[in-house]
Amino acid sequence: MSYLPANDRYEKIPYKRCGRSGINLPIISLGLWHNFGGVDVFENGRKMVRRAFDLGITHFDLANNYGPPPGSAEETFGRILELDLKPYRDELIISSKAGYGMWEGPYGDFGSRKYIIASCDQSLKRLGLEYVDIFYHHRPDYDTPLEESMMALNQIVRSGKALYAGISNYPAERAAQAANIMRELGTPLLIHQPRYSMFDRWIEDGLLDVLENEGMGSIVFSPLEQGLLTNKYLNGIPEGSRAAKDWGFLQKETVENREAIEKVIQLNEIAKERNQSMAQMAISWVLRHKGVTTALIGASRVEQIEELVKVQDNLHFTEEELGRIEGILQNR
Repeated sequence: MSYLPANDRYEKIPYKRCGRSGINLPIISLGLWHNFGGVDVFENGRKMVRRAFDLGITHFDLANNYGPPPGSAEETFGRILELDLKPYRDELIISSKAGYGMWEGPYGDFGSRKYIIASCDQSLKRLGLEYVDIFYHHRPDYDTPLEESMMALNQIVRSGKALYAGISNYPAERAAQAANIMRELGTPLLIHQPRYSMFDRWIEDGLLDVLENEGMGSIVFSPLEQGLLTNKYLNGIPEGSRAAKDWGFLQKETVENREAIEKVIQLNEIAKERNQSMAQMAISWVLRHKGVTTALIGASRVEQIEELVKVQDNLHFTEEELGRIEGILQNR
C-alpha cells in the first residue's frame, strides 16, 4: 500500500477558502453515510477513503447517527484512520455532527447542551480521536433555546474536542441568529451544511447572503439529489440502485416522475456539450456560487469518486449555458 506524495495529492483537486477563515477545503468532500455502516462495508469503504485521499480529498464528513446502525459509520472510519491514515492526521479535516435521534430517552436527540456534548464525546470514542476538526449542530431545535445549543458548541471548541464549530440545515434567519451568538461567545461559526442542488434551491432565498455577511463557508449536501441528477435513471430504475431499494431520501415515485426525468434528460444534453457527465455538471453548477465552498458527495464505488473529481476540468459556465439550464429548471 502506498500514498502519493503530498504535493502530488494536492495538485489533483482545487481548494477554496472557507468563508473568512484560515481553512481551505477541497471542492469535493466525501460523506461517510449509509455506505459506511455495518460489517460488510469495511473493505470497500477503506478503498474509497484511500483513493479519495490520494485524489486530494482531505475532508471527510460524518455524523453520530450515520450507519446503519447509528454510530457504525464513525466506527468504520475510525478503523480506517488507525490502519491507513493515522500518520496523515494533520492533513485531514474530519467532521461530525449531533442533532438527530441517536439513543433512547429524552437526552438522545435534538439540541440540548447535554445531548450535544455527550454526542461529541461518544463520536470521539468511536473515531479513536482526541478531537474532530469541525463539530456541527445537525439541525435547528425550536424547543431548546438557541443560546443553549450554541453554548454547547462553544464549550466543545474551547475544551479542545473540536477545532471549529458549524451548523447544518438551519434556515437563513436562524443561521444569522446562531452566528451572532457564537461571535459574541468568541467562537465564530466556520461553516454551514445545507442541502442544495438544481432541484432544491432553497439556500438561494437568503441563506447565501447570510453566509457571506457572516463570513461563513458552506458545504452543500445532496448536490446530485441522491442520484437523480446523474445518468443512472434516464432509462428506468436499475437493479440495486437507491431508488430500487426504495429507502432513504430517493423514493421510487420520485424517479418515476416523468417531469423530473425529462428535465434531467434535457440537462444531460447540455452536460454532453460541456464534455461532462450529468453528475459532473450538477456538481459544477452548485460550485458556481462563491458562497459554496465544497460539494459533499456520497459514493458506493471508487469509480464514482474518480468521476466526480474530474469536475474540476470544467467549473465555468457561460451565461448562455446558465440561461438554458434555468429555462429547463423553470420549465420555460
